[in-house]
Amino acid sequence: MSQPVDLLAALADIDPASELALARNERHAATQHTQGSYEVLFGEDDADLPLQWRFAFAAQVADWHGATRLQAHYQQQVNNKAHDARFAAGHAFAELLSLHPVDAAPKHIQNLQSAGWTPRGIVTLAQLIAFVSFQSRLLTGLRLLNGEQSDTQAHAVAGKWHDAPLTLSGQTALTAFTQQELGWEPWLAAKPLNEFTADEQATLKKNGHSNSDYFRLLARHLPLLEQRTLTDKGIFYTAGGLPRAERELAATVVSKVNGCIFCASVHARKASQLSKDDAAVQKLLNVAPGAELAHGQSPRWAAMIDLAATLSITPAAASLQQVQTLRDQGFTTLELLDVIQSAAFFAWANRLMLTLGEPFLPEHSQG
Repeated sequence: MSQPVDLLAALADIDPASELALARNERHAATQHTQGSYEVLFGEDDADLPLQWRFAFAAQVADWHGATRLQAHYQQQVNNKAHDARFAAGHAFAELLSLHPVDAAPKHIQNLQSAGWTPRGIVTLAQLIAFVSFQSRLLTGLRLLNGEQSDTQAHAVAGKWHDAPLTLSGQTALTAFTQQELGWEPWLAAKPLNEFTADEQATLKKNGHSNSDYFRLLARHLPLLEQRTLTDKGIFYTAGGLPRAERELAATVVSKVNGCIFCASVHARKASQLSKDDAAVQKLLNVAPGAELAHGQSPRWAAMIDLAATLSITPAAASLQQVQTLRDQGFTTLELLDVIQSAAFFAWANRLMLTLGEPFLPEHSQG
């Protein structure tokens, strides 16, 4: 029987008998559904987002993120035909999501619509760009765990965030990081629940997505959302390895680098609840743009924050020394994989939340 395809294992040259391969096998759901997301994105061709465009955008995104091998993989599939105005609008959106997701605004969605992009096409495009952002960081991390030094040594600090007082619809916007429960409003209409088939509604219900504007928006491409959800669960909700609180901490760190106030609020709250160390989590949230994220943290958390943050900048970077510092703190290969997968996944999550809508402060939270 042939082995299932695993693109990242091939690109990272992972020896099937290695400790890293065993750790990835222990996280088989994350490994399987990362590959599954790739297969859904690049195994179909439709008018909303033609397959040739998918490969062209993916190659460019991988290049922006400094993932040379991944870029070469996608570039092999590109035929370099002349492209039209719709492609050009998609390329501009890909550049924004890859390099400056916090600068996204409703006008960028409108630009795509004006160029002829359908709602499903926009969602698929955003997912593709965000997925390759995740994939490139995961590959960087896997190669580090495989003992390869990364090319770039960059320094990571807290990113900037929005300062507008109101959202598009006139609700109270967030201008600082918080552990409060927030709302999120889409800039592109979520698909109404009654427009899904009975089977699709059952899938949404099973994953707790029926009443969420965010998930019903992503459900404009439901097979991809399902693979993404299973990847998420495989990374964050699995037994053993890194404590769940520290996986949530990694998600919070990435959200600080990318300026994603909504994601940070959700995952900082979980990190606080699970670690019982609200002060340390709040200290991370309070770091100002351009300042050191790990400042004042325990040696263990400082080392973890440093690796997660450096992996999250663009192009993605991290060093063998950062990995060794965590090993010196007692981290196993499985725990290191958990840090890297948790951080890499939020390169995906933040880019969707930042570019398809924005957070707001619910009225009941305004005292």
